[in-house]
Amino acid sequence: MDRNSLMFQPSEASMQVVEDTALLMDKTWESVQCKTFAKWLNNKLSVRELPTIQSLFQDIADGVLLINLLEIIGDTTLGRYNRNPKLRIQKVENVNKALEFIKFRGVNLTNIGAEDIVDQNSKLILGMIWTIILRFTIAEISEEGLTAKEGLLLWCQRKTEPYDDVNVRDFTYSWQDGLAFCALIHRHRPDLLDYHSLDKADRHGNTALAFEVAERELGIAKLLDVEDVCDMAKPDERSIMTYVAQYFHAFSSLDKIETAGRRVAKFAEVVQSVWEMANDYERRASQLMNDLGDIQSVWQNSSFEGTYADAKQQSAEFNYYKNTQKRTWVAEKHEIDTLLGNIQTKLNTYNLNPYNPPSGLTPQDLDDAWNTLLSSEGERRRTINEQIRLIKENLTMTFANQANEFQNELDAISTALTNLSGDLESQLETVQQLSARVSPLSSSLEDIKDIDEQCREAGIEENDYTVYSADDLIFDLDLIQKAIAKKRSFIENQVVSRNMTNLTPAQLEEFESTFRYFDKDNSNTLSALEFRMGLESLGIVYQDEDFEAVFEYVAQGGETVTFEQFIGFMVSITEDQTTPEQLREAFRAVAGEKDYVTEVDLKMTHVPGPVIEYLTQSMPVKHDGYDYSQYLDSVFTN
Repeated sequence: MDRNSLMFQPSEASMQVVEDTALLMDKTWESVQCKTFAKWLNNKLSVRELPTIQSLFQDIADGVLLINLLEIIGDTTLGRYNRNPKLRIQKVENVNKALEFIKFRGVNLTNIGAEDIVDQNSKLILGMIWTIILRFTIAEISEEGLTAKEGLLLWCQRKTEPYDDVNVRDFTYSWQDGLAFCALIHRHRPDLLDYHSLDKADRHGNTALAFEVAERELGIAKLLDVEDVCDMAKPDERSIMTYVAQYFHAFSSLDKIETAGRRVAKFAEVVQSVWEMANDYERRASQLMNDLGDIQSVWQNSSFEGTYADAKQQSAEFNYYKNTQKRTWVAEKHEIDTLLGNIQTKLNTYNLNPYNPPSGLTPQDLDDAWNTLLSSEGERRRTINEQIRLIKENLTMTFANQANEFQNELDAISTALTNLSGDLESQLETVQQLSARVSPLSSSLEDIKDIDEQCREAGIEENDYTVYSADDLIFDLDLIQKAIAKKRSFIENQVVSRNMTNLTPAQLEEFESTFRYFDKDNSNTLSALEFRMGLESLGIVYQDEDFEAVFEYVAQGGETVTFEQFIGFMVSITEDQTTPEQLREAFRAVAGEKDYVTEVDLKMTHVPGPVIEYLTQSMPVKHDGYDYSQYLDSVFTN
């Protein structure tokens, strides 16, 4: 054997360590099972108030406690036996009686005899007790036809499924953090512990809490110690199953009650849903019939103003109703009919009595109300159409009468204007009188234009009662107004020419023409925008902040500038032009004779804030202030 092969051969010492470890683990599981099974036995024996087991193997060796256990869990009696055995043969007889009963109950015991129990063979005794636990405690657990172990595991998985921190895969590692125990309790009795407030990392605390709550509130014996679950490399599967089975039995009655409750709830839900559907049918059918009656009442009580706009509006509203509300009601009626059918189908499905709608809300009642609505709709449409035809004829006649009268008045004024005679003063007086006759015609024309618009809206394209259109009248009125204005201007100019002097105010004429040009609305005033545009046309331009101050000054706090204010301002600025030298002297005075000005200097002389902000941003910095001389040199041309 070479050196390399020797390196891979385990030494006797290492083999001994492996054997010792396996033995230690076997002893640990045996110790846990012994402790768990002893507690399980004590829990069962407590029914007869029998002494608790102190040493599992020793205390059941005479068969007395074993017989008592089987009588309790088997709910029967095993007959006569040696209640105080002293001899070995008596103990063997007792154990044989117990083993025979176990076999009689269908449990197959192999490789174990009465002598093994009497001689306190720990492994065989633990195996026998586990077999008893399986047969009388766990075997009756059934979930979807699985074996007892698989059924119990499936039950645990289903009950803990809603809990994200729990994943039950086995009866060993899955229980070490205590959360699975807490989840089982919380799922069935959420009032006993607050699962969601648990510290998920506190495995010992969670396990201890579950054990305490289960024992105190649910009567589940504490078969395990916390360390048996949390501190084991691999918890003992049989011990965990034995303990968890108690949870199954403790909650099985609750599960049965829940199942019964679900059955009752399902029936109640069906009845309630049918009741709600019936109420919904009656409510919706009643509402629909009321709505049908309301709209017909509106139609019956409606009246016409006699105008085409009103008649057309009512026609549009009727068409809108047909395209919106009516369609909604058609869909609603269909849904109500379907709802009634669904109610009857559901009742028939569960063999319940059919539903009979109350009088006035039967399907026939609904159909009758619907047919009445259709008849009312036809009558409503005929009434509107008749009104529209009548209004069109009235509009045609009204427009023709007013247009003819209007044109006759224009012709009379035109003739009078053409035939003017006499001196200038009398002619001017006559023109003013004609102008007074024209003024009311503008109002009359508005009436005619309104009627013309109504004719257009009514689709009236031809009028057999007049040759004039609204456009003709507008054009002719405009000609007459211009003719009168020209005639008045001509006469006034003749008067001026007659009284003319050598004075020719050309500058005033320029300002006046500027004002009139920008007075767009002929109000004899200028808005802020019009005022600014007028100034700019004359070459006078202000920054935004400066213009606001100027406008407020000129308008004297008002919202517009009058002609007089405008002329006064123009005269003032043309008479007093500010020179660079004047400004330099002004800056020097503000600065207190310094060659620079500070922001404090400007504030002390009450210069407006926006102006100060503009100047401090525009003037170059000098010493602790700003160089106003350099600034003035940069803004004025040489």
